[in-house]
Amino acid sequence: MLEYLPNEIREGLDTARKAQAKRKSRLRVQVGEAVFPILRFWHDGFALDAELTPNLRGLVDVYDGSRHIFQCLIVASSLENGEIVCEFKRSTAVLDKAPLDFWREENVPTALLPKN
Repeated sequence: MLEYLPNEIREGLDTARKAQAKRKSRLRVQVGEAVFPILRFWHDGFALDAELTPNLRGLVDVYDGSRHIFQCLIVASSLENGEIVCEFKRSTAVLDKAPLDFWREENVPTALLPKN
């Protein structure tokens, strides 16, 4: 269907689709000081706008708004339909506290009161 449309209309539709994806998504990738919006995200990769983003490899941080959620190790990226599609080898969730190295019982008192 799109092959019958004039190039100006096709380019306008692509621009509108990218703008909508940028507004809709709060996810972003941060590499050093540079920040790039994520257009799509799936279990082993994500897509970025090719006009704004260089070819990425290595360790990057993924944010949802201002909240740091993942550290990803990008192993491959390719250009497809105006998007840079990045695949990552690992995605590590960022925690706000250190993991426990012991088992915590469920019904344990939080504090003991002294006897008087």
